[in-house]
Amino acid sequence: MSHNTFGHLFRVTTWGESHGPALGAVVDGCPPRIEISEAEIQACLDKRRPGQSRFTTQRREPDEVRILSGVMPQADGRLLTTGTPIALEIQNVDQRSKDYGDIADRYRPGHADYAYDAKYGIRDYRGGGRSSARETAARVAAGAIARKVVPGLTVRGALVQMGPLKVDRSRWNWNAVDDNPFFCPDPVAAEEWAVYLDGIRKSGSSIGAVIEVVAEGVPPGLGAPIYAKLDQDIAGALMSINAVKGVEIGEGFAAAALTGEENADEMRLGNDGKPVFLSNHAGGILGGISTGQEIVARFAVKPTSSILNPRRSITSGGQEVELITKGRHDPCVGIRAVPIGEAMVACVIADHYLRHRGQVG
Repeated sequence: MSHNTFGHLFRVTTWGESHGPALGAVVDGCPPRIEISEAEIQACLDKRRPGQSRFTTQRREPDEVRILSGVMPQADGRLLTTGTPIALEIQNVDQRSKDYGDIADRYRPGHADYAYDAKYGIRDYRGGGRSSARETAARVAAGAIARKVVPGLTVRGALVQMGPLKVDRSRWNWNAVDDNPFFCPDPVAAEEWAVYLDGIRKSGSSIGAVIEVVAEGVPPGLGAPIYAKLDQDIAGALMSINAVKGVEIGEGFAAAALTGEENADEMRLGNDGKPVFLSNHAGGILGGISTGQEIVARFAVKPTSSILNPRRSITSGGQEVELITKGRHDPCVGIRAVPIGEAMVACVIADHYLRHRGQVG
């Protein structure tokens, strides 16, 4: 299997399977002399870690990261990157492969089982192997390093819709994101979602979600106008996350209902002589190049395909069956996709920052 690496100058290769002994990432191209620590990476991983509430899978993985290479201890105890590949390892400690024994020859509806088998002629039925969302832990670890590459960069994500229920943007509060199990910026909506998702969970079903990622402190000029658009690479990175079925930048699909006057981000001169944008319908990117405004991206995550209610399927031998997926699964996989989306956006921006610096100095 190829295609396990993304990025150009800031390159990330992930490795490992859902039910293997470990998984991890190799980050190549990180500049030297950047201070990093396992604790900083761990803080990002803890946001994605399963089993933290009744609303996520109860698989108990501590997701403890180890830095195996690419850093050098200093006399004062700090770790500085050396410019060489940074290898990260995360142990799997709570696999239950027996949970998947009944589906060894059965294709789970909505999963990659059939497509994976059709391509490779072999598949890891124990949680999906490389197609499992477990792989994304490695991306989150790499994203923690990416955030350190661009000076002043802040990347934050929030769940803005669960099923048909949306946040009220007049109540948006970034401080509320860490105060509920949904990464929800609207405290009132978070309470409504708890009741709603309890009903979904108890019924044995699942529901989809929409996540918004906002990057602040992105300098103008990142990206290129044709085949290396910043929004193109962000969309591709977010689309690579398991279960993502749609991505939009700025107004996205809503821009189709706007007039030219409404959609255009007008400008005035600021006190410092630099342009001040009066709106941000473009999501911080014009012509594929960052404007210096906040970069805003949203992505839609489908309902978790593993549910307890029976569905029709077939076996690899061509028999028609009814299938119930056992095991421990997220009733709304979009919840834990928030830190993954943050990581992918951070990696893309770090990559483009280094590419921009290499081209124009």
